[in-house]
Amino acid sequence: FDRRIILDEPDIKGREEVLKIHSNEKPLSPAVKLREVAERTPGFSGADLANLMNEAAILATRRSQKIIEQTDILESIEKVLLGPERKSHLLSEKEKRVCAFHEAGHALISAFLPQAEEVRKISIVSRGMAAGYTLALPKEEKRLRTKSEFQAELAVLLAGYTAELMQFNEITTGASNDLEKASQLARKMVTKYGMSKLGPISFGKRETLEFISYEQETERNYSDKVAFEIDQETETFIKQAQETAKKTLNQKKKLLAKVANILVAKETIEKEEFEQLIGLKK
Repeated sequence: FDRRIILDEPDIKGREEVLKIHSNEKPLSPAVKLREVAERTPGFSGADLANLMNEAAILATRRSQKIIEQTDILESIEKVLLGPERKSHLLSEKEKRVCAFHEAGHALISAFLPQAEEVRKISIVSRGMAAGYTLALPKEEKRLRTKSEFQAELAVLLAGYTAELMQFNEITTGASNDLEKASQLARKMVTKYGMSKLGPISFGKRETLEFISYEQETERNYSDKVAFEIDQETETFIKQAQETAKKTLNQKKKLLAKVANILVAKETIEKEEFEQLIGLKK
């Protein structure tokens, strides 16, 4: 009872080794690079990686293949992260355009903010509960996050909402999950990470249930006056992020329309094509 054992998520080397274990009895193509798969799966647990290899095997079988190819594994990453494709869930032409501008907004802010994550894929094919998605992953393994990285993440989260508003002068329900995530992150920056003008103070006592990644405030140890200031600081972070997204998207209006129109036509844009479209140098 006097020991605390930490079972952390594996790093890139650990993920590669776990992938080797779960691919032992599976017929892999000689072209499969597990290192590349490990690079694309930050935050995956051992169970996630086992699930990933099983999904890749199922996908290869459905395609009547004798061996598992690299593309099968990379496509299965999205299924593990976001759920299966819902090809029966068809969008109307108007919804397609709204979704395309929304995802193009996310992708452009990710591409042009130095602290943001790298765009790997953009799609308006429904997966899980999402009508579309922008798959962005960290450029490298990180244990620590900075305030500027969080601010970039907030701008990316609010970019879909901002792009919709700029293009259609109207807001849809498609941004609800982004707004929820942004609000939670901004509040954590104020109450947990000491990144606001309120200073290096942690507000509220919390209970964390690690096994389901759930945290809640169990005791409020601050006054109503401080609660009001916390709300104000949270709102400031959100408004600053929206302003960053709006400024960048206004500067890249033509690119926004270009990426959105190609998304409407093709439904999916991979990393290499996206970088060519926006003229991003490697």
